[in-house]
Amino acid sequence: MIGYLGVDVGSVSTNLVLLNEQEEVVDTLYIRTQGQPIAAVQKGLEYIRDRVPNDMEIGAIGTTGSGRHLASVILGADSVKNEITAHAVAASNLVPGVQTVLEIGGQDSKIIILRNGVVADFAMNTVCAAGTGSFLDQQAARLNIPIEEFGPISLKSTSPVRIAGRCSVFAESDMIHKQQMGHNLPDILAGLCEALVRNYLNNVGKGKDIMGPVVFQGGVAANVGIKRAFEKALGLEIVIPPHFSVIGAVGAATLAKDAVRKTGVTKFKGFKVAEERLKAASFECGDCPNLCEVIEITAQELVLARWNDKCGKWSGAKLANPARKKMANLA
Repeated sequence: MIGYLGVDVGSVSTNLVLLNEQEEVVDTLYIRTQGQPIAAVQKGLEYIRDRVPNDMEIGAIGTTGSGRHLASVILGADSVKNEITAHAVAASNLVPGVQTVLEIGGQDSKIIILRNGVVADFAMNTVCAAGTGSFLDQQAARLNIPIEEFGPISLKSTSPVRIAGRCSVFAESDMIHKQQMGHNLPDILAGLCEALVRNYLNNVGKGKDIMGPVVFQGGVAANVGIKRAFEKALGLEIVIPPHFSVIGAVGAATLAKDAVRKTGVTKFKGFKVAEERLKAASFECGDCPNLCEVIEITAQELVLARWNDKCGKWSGAKLANPARKKMANLA
C-alpha cells in the first residue's frame, strides 16, 4: 500500500497529512510552528512515522506554505507548490464544482476564484493580521474565553454591534469601548465577526466575482461566528470541507502524488530525517552590491542547501564539501 505525505509549513502552524492511494486522509497533524519551522517539521515527521500503517510505504511527499522551500530541502520533496495551488487542488477534490475559496489562516488570508476547475483569479493579504487566527486568539485571551467558545457565544447574539474592523488596533479599542458602554459579550463578538468579514470582502475580496459553491477553509473556518457572518454578507451557503484546518497539506500530498506519477520515483529522504541534527544559518555575500543574505541548511556539518542569492552563485553550487562556519569570509 502506497501513502502520500503533504506538509504545510506556515508562520503560525505546521500541518502534515497522510493520504492513501485513493487520496483518502489516513492521518493529520496540526502543531504550532512557534518560530522554529525545522523543529516543527521534524516533530511532525516523527509523529506521522509512528502512525503510518505497517503495510504502507511513502510513495511521494509534497510541501507548501511560506516555509515550503525549507521543508523541501529537509525532507526531499517531490512537489513544492505555493498555497494558492495547494488550496485550489484540495478544494476542487473535496468539493467538486467549487467556484470560490475563502481561506483565513493564522497570519494571512486569501481568496481563490476557480472556473471549471482552473484558478481564474486570486488575492492574498499578508500585510495586516486583522481578522486572522492570531488576532482572534488574542481577543479571546483578552476576554478570558477559550477560542473554541468564541464562535458559539457569538451565535447567541440578537443585535450585533458595529465594530471598526479595518485595523486590529482600532478593532480592539472599539471592542473595549463597546464593553464600557454596556453591550453584552455575544453582541460584541458577533459584531467583531461581521467587521472582520466586512474587512476581508472589502480588501482581499475587492473586485472578485464571488459565486457558489463557496468553500471556507483554514484554521479560522472552525469559528462558526465567522462562517455565519460570511453567509449573511454574501447571501450564499458556505461549505466547510473535511480537514479544513490542514487543507493546504492535503493539496500538497495530492500534488506530490501527481508529480511522482510522472517521474516514477520519489525524492523522499525517509523518516530518519526526524532524528538528524539540522541547523539553519545565513551569511552575507559581498561579491557584488546586492549583498545577498544567503540562507544555508546543514546536517552533521554538511551543507544540504543554500538559497536566496540573486545570481545563483551559492544556490547553484555543488554541495559536496563540509560546511564552513565563516562562509562570509570565504565568499
